[in-house]
Amino acid sequence: MTDYRRNCVPGGTYFFTVNLAERGCDLLTREVGALREAVRSVRGEAPFHIDAWVVLPDHLHCIWTLPEGDADFAGRWRKIKRRFSRGIPAMEARSATMARRGERGVWQRRYWEHTIRDERDYAVHMDYVHFNPVKHGLVEAPGDWAFSTFRRCVAAGIYPEGWMGGQDVEGAMGERR
Repeated sequence: MTDYRRNCVPGGTYFFTVNLAERGCDLLTREVGALREAVRSVRGEAPFHIDAWVVLPDHLHCIWTLPEGDADFAGRWRKIKRRFSRGIPAMEARSATMARRGERGVWQRRYWEHTIRDERDYAVHMDYVHFNPVKHGLVEAPGDWAFSTFRRCVAAGIYPEGWMGGQDVEGAMGERR
């Protein structure tokens, strides 16, 4: 088994990419209410600040800031994934082993996490989150995507109304296609 280590910084700010097991489906946008409820209930038990979030059909990106002294983002993700999976109808294909273990097979087991290092890193990841629906060809402008914190960030003065971004977001992130 791989020795997988996460960088846990108490009170840290993190960027995440979380994927469904079945890429190419629209489960997250179709069941966005169940996802919102899962996040809301977990935040009620284990608070965290949502700096940015975008939900795409088969994956999501977000930036969280954890409370001072708390680094347990893994526990929060485990609960969010479990509650979302339990909150939607069981329609996914499962192996006999998954069925025996009571696993749903909705999510990929792992997720990408990156500890935000400084203000520039934060800005690059904020832009990446909000430009992602445009990158995937889902909308023409970030403000056109309903499942994003972009409009909240515009209202807070973080972005100007017509922000299009994206010019150097890909290279700065180092994401592979």
